[in-house]
Amino acid sequence: MRLDGAPLLVIWETTQACDVACVHCRASAAPRRHSSELSTEEAYRLLETVREFGNPLMVLTGGDPLKRPDILPLLRRSVALGLRTNISPSATPLLTRETIWEFRKIGVARMAISLDGPDAETHDGFRDAPGEFDRAVEALEDARRIGLETQVQTAVTRRNMHRLDEVASLAAKLGTRMWSVFFPVAAGRASSGDQAAGDLAAEEYEQVFEKLYNISRNAPFAVKANDAVHYRRYMARRLQERAEPADQSRTVWRAAGVSDGRGFVFVSHTGEIYPSAFLPISAGNVRFDSLVHVYRNSPLFVELRDCDALRGKCGFCEYRRLCGGSRARAYALTGDYLAHDPRCVYQPCAETAGVFQEA
Repeated sequence: MRLDGAPLLVIWETTQACDVACVHCRASAAPRRHSSELSTEEAYRLLETVREFGNPLMVLTGGDPLKRPDILPLLRRSVALGLRTNISPSATPLLTRETIWEFRKIGVARMAISLDGPDAETHDGFRDAPGEFDRAVEALEDARRIGLETQVQTAVTRRNMHRLDEVASLAAKLGTRMWSVFFPVAAGRASSGDQAAGDLAAEEYEQVFEKLYNISRNAPFAVKANDAVHYRRYMARRLQERAEPADQSRTVWRAAGVSDGRGFVFVSHTGEIYPSAFLPISAGNVRFDSLVHVYRNSPLFVELRDCDALRGKCGFCEYRRLCGGSRARAYALTGDYLAHDPRCVYQPCAETAGVFQEA
């Protein structure tokens, strides 16, 4: 799979405004919109540029996208351009049953809603927003009733890592198509206070990986790990050990090699072009630069796609093309985005070198 010409996933942070103060928020979102957000016309041009890549998945996120009064016209333009379009709103009073129905009528492919726990106490505690758990569940049920695909998103920390089985059971009950489990990187509110203390140790990542792998074997939905690319290494080794059939191993290869700047690009609310939301090094701005050109040719993106440029144990790991480690986490914890991923316990071994070199 070639990832140097076009990303598989484009995420646009439509706004940083949000009425919820999540303790793990990367954006440190606030209720008011920023005065330098992309205008509607600038946003239209961004969507048209994304279409030049072909047909990547286009995700409109935030903050809360519903804080933009032009969000429905923006969704219509994205869908009209032929882009597979997802939206990730917050479960606030802005997310009404009528709004969810508009998503469906417009042709939005999927709505992603966060559930950081299996009950109100856990979820609302994460988000400092009483009542949000009930609104999130109601929104997911409303979407299921009208045939709008949904995705459940869960940020995992020490606060909820032992309740993931319960979250998975709830996701199955709600009929979600994908459970996307996020492993927060130290950025925004997640870089300080109790949330920083809740960051998983490397060994705890492996414990969560085992849980996700076991859940994925029987779940009625796909399981995806975000900001933990070494889950692919974990899965690959488990599939080898169990001699899984090819249809099972496709879950590994589907995302093989995709990471910060490699199959993935993030556009901020002010137009900055980042390799990912958690790697805040700008390679340009869509107001002045072509997103296509920046992704394909900027020194930052080109270097991030060079697996042989990785340093430390990631640089000689036999899984570096399948995984490659989190460049964002390496940067957040070491200051070097090419350093090895500090949250990976795996020690490369020569006997399996080259097994997973082709991405």
